[in-house]
Amino acid sequence: MVILDGNSAEFKKYGKIIDNVDFSSLVAKLGEVKIPDSGVAYEPSVELLESADCYKDIKKTFYGELPIEIGYCAGHNSLLNAVEYHRSSEINVFATDAILILGLQQDIEDGFKYDSSKMVAFKFKKGQAAEVYATTLHYAPCGVDGNGFMVGVVLPYGTNFPLEGEHKAGGEDQLITAQNKWLIAHPDAAGEAGHFMGIYGKNLDINE
Repeated sequence: MVILDGNSAEFKKYGKIIDNVDFSSLVAKLGEVKIPDSGVAYEPSVELLESADCYKDIKKTFYGELPIEIGYCAGHNSLLNAVEYHRSSEINVFATDAILILGLQQDIEDGFKYDSSKMVAFKFKKGQAAEVYATTLHYAPCGVDGNGFMVGVVLPYGTNFPLEGEHKAGGEDQLITAQNKWLIAHPDAAGEAGHFMGIYGKNLDINE
């Protein structure tokens, strides 16, 4: 799989590199969180991370003073498995080198089908931060060279929290799996059983 640099011009339709906030305090606190020995762990809101000095700057500069959460996604992964999107941008802060496999919500077909061949992989370096636009399809990051990854995840507060009610309106509503989270899974991803299976084509692997 071809992996592009996150600093490349190709990334600009999916998001942008953030260079006007100092994320070093958050990167340092992410370094205090243990990377799982296997699999992928995600926590949407972590008090340790939300105590970082840059918390107020992120809230003010990127979310217009809306309440935000800072969590993390960490572990070992090389596969696409699914795509998700939110009604808001997501900021990823890289405490290790990591790869994001990204697509565009505009490419979702009728019936919420999605061709995995339309996705593009980007590599980011430790210390970088990137805004991933609301219209960008994404999921768990991948490690680099077989190593584990640690990525901070900033979103409006409540995103990815458990749902409070049933969702039976049909249409896009069948994709919602958590608050502010719509998900389309690949049928070959065993861990996504029970979710809407709409991705066709290969379950992308950054090592292939």
